[in-house]
Amino acid sequence: MKKQAVITKGTLQATIRRIVEATPVYDIHTHLYDPAFGPLLLWGVDELLTYHYLVAEVTRADAIPYDAFWKLPKTQQADLVWQRLFIERTPISEACRGVITCLNSLGFDVKKRDLAAVRKELKRWTPERFVTRVLDVARVRRAVMTNNPFDSLERPVWQKSFARDERFEAALRIDEILMGWQANAPKLREFGYDVQVEINDKTASEVRRFLANWTKRMNPLYCAVSLTPEFAFPDNSACGQLIERCIVPHCRDHGIPFALMIGVSRQVNPALRLAGDGVVKPSSVEAVTNLCAKYPDNKFLVTMLSRENQHSLCVAARKFRNLHVFGCWWFLNNPVFIEEMTRMRQTAWPWRDAAALRLPHPRPAHLQVGPLPQDSDARAHRQIQRPARRQLEADRRRDRARREDAARWGV
Repeated sequence: MKKQAVITKGTLQATIRRIVEATPVYDIHTHLYDPAFGPLLLWGVDELLTYHYLVAEVTRADAIPYDAFWKLPKTQQADLVWQRLFIERTPISEACRGVITCLNSLGFDVKKRDLAAVRKELKRWTPERFVTRVLDVARVRRAVMTNNPFDSLERPVWQKSFARDERFEAALRIDEILMGWQANAPKLREFGYDVQVEINDKTASEVRRFLANWTKRMNPLYCAVSLTPEFAFPDNSACGQLIERCIVPHCRDHGIPFALMIGVSRQVNPALRLAGDGVVKPSSVEAVTNLCAKYPDNKFLVTMLSRENQHSLCVAARKFRNLHVFGCWWFLNNPVFIEEMTRMRQTAWPWRDAAALRLPHPRPAHLQVGPLPQDSDARAHRQIQRPARRQLEADRRRDRARREDAARWGV
């Protein structure tokens, strides 16, 4: 039997970093797709460079009118981003640094600044080869998609059925039901569900039938919705009634969590399209605690977009074992905030709780850290590669081990 190496204070940092780097990842929230979804799967350098974070940045660095930018072919949009943000300026923003990290980790020499060479090489790749390469480099065992049964391109793929790639799990997205009921109730009728705009018993039953059918088809890990900072519960709005009469009982009966991503203000700048969403004010943590208190048999996964909400949400998670906080969402996906928020969470409730997702490959109890530190929220397959995230996690675990040792508990 091979003798186990003794970990000392001198080797602690390198050991923890090595373990974190080698540990497979289960990415619980992405906008990636199984290769079977064809054009919905975004991959390649042009998709990476036209990610909405970089679109917002380039329109500050260049005086091009918004409409003129959107009329450009995607390749020309990417060329503009590359020229303005990477050639004429030092790419120091988190979004720009992410591009450099991704290209470098795939083996491209970013010091050459040769976008044409990257494109030429990737033309030789197939989407399937690219997906496999990215997941292997990032050591991602599985990624959870964001699946919308109202999407006109995605819906037919599910309906005709396909051979599932086991590396991709589903998440049933229900924004159209909760955030646009009046507009989307007619669509549900077109799909064969006898619903009315009024949330009566018949409508609630039909919505639950819709959810049950798609849960059977997708086998989702959870149901999810993105909510504005005005979200309140309890509430007599269509959203509040549908949560109470449809979503909560459906999730409870099917044994899946309800994931709420709270705080986005849609289209702060409509001219930026997808890049125009923002965060303008904190949300109500009370809405979360009300849900957890009223439905103790349900599991709730929650992330909030405003930095000002993080401490209250962290305290709420100490009080409700059916509340599981995850990730540093969207504009909080920045090392400065990730460091602050993850330290706060791990010192508040460090061990896995009852609301945690039941993922395969369980770890020993003493290794089951409670909060899920981060999800990639990736839209293009390259964005899933972020070694810097692993380094941050390694540094946190090293510092925690040192504090425990300093407290005479021993590592």
